[in-house]
Amino acid sequence: MKTIEKIEKEKIDELRFSKKEVLEDEKERKIRNFELMRAQAIGNLLRSKSTITFEDANGKTFQINTTVWAVGDKFVSLKCNRHIPINAILVVD
Repeated sequence: MKTIEKIEKEKIDELRFSKKEVLEDEKERKIRNFELMRAQAIGNLLRSKSTITFEDANGKTFQINTTVWAVGDKFVSLKCNRHIPINAILVVD
């Protein structure tokens, strides 16, 4: 079982991401996209935070609790102009 390190959104800029997709299953990717859209809606409408679990280029797992402002084709835009590539995201709660 991997260790998950909780970080602040300001630390995202220090991380490097791979272009590799972390979710192999198509169904899991569809669930992730649905959860990202839900996180965007509650972030914009209710100003509520979501928890995002993701991997960096070294395969290390991180978790962040933040507001999702926008979901694009390749990146998620977070509060304070931070971005995470969608292909690096494992879970959105």
